[in-house]
Amino acid sequence: GRCGVKTREEVVEISKAIDAAPGLKFTGLQAYQGAMQHIDSYNERKAKLDAAIGQVTDAVAGLTAVGLEPELVSGGGTGSYYFESNSGIYNELQCGSYAFMDADYGRIRDINGNRIDQGEWENALFILTSVMSHAKPHLAVVDAGLKAQSVDSGLPFVYGRDDVKYIKCSDEHGVVEDPDGVLKINEKLKLVPGHCDPTCNVHDWYVGVRNGKVETLWPVSARGKAF
Repeated sequence: GRCGVKTREEVVEISKAIDAAPGLKFTGLQAYQGAMQHIDSYNERKAKLDAAIGQVTDAVAGLTAVGLEPELVSGGGTGSYYFESNSGIYNELQCGSYAFMDADYGRIRDINGNRIDQGEWENALFILTSVMSHAKPHLAVVDAGLKAQSVDSGLPFVYGRDDVKYIKCSDEHGVVEDPDGVLKINEKLKLVPGHCDPTCNVHDWYVGVRNGKVETLWPVSARGKAF
């Protein structure tokens, strides 16, 4: 895991220490399985989560046996919430990316083998970028590069288009493969970022659009923060 302890005995030991410490109150378990959220295969993801939920169940039993039954067992994410919510153990879910979706989450599969951004959820977060150069017939340059998005989980894809593809980026620019030369200077493209959370972190505003019209502006209150 990312942090914390793994065995039932260790969970009980650290929980007892918290309960005995002045000024602290033991409330429950943080059991979010971040490393399992982006496993593409539903069955592989389920197998990993089943094992993790088994560990959490064992930890809860150990705590209950020593009089420290947790009030809160928290976890679950956009890629796994259905497993935790049906476990009978978790009573809080931490899902967040589902509200926006991104390219990395979108590619994982649901129980029917479909991408989760094509039925279960929809894309709601886009970077609006403009074509600023088309010096090479098969390549266009847009004004959204590394400073406009996070690519730690992969490159963005061009929403609603299968004739062009975002293939690389530098600080201020992105390169879009355009084999048929269909893009025009100043044409607008909607990019679905590879990773929604840190992409939001580099922008000042969400521009809310409904039916093609700007309806609202929301400030990104944690803009640039590292917490």
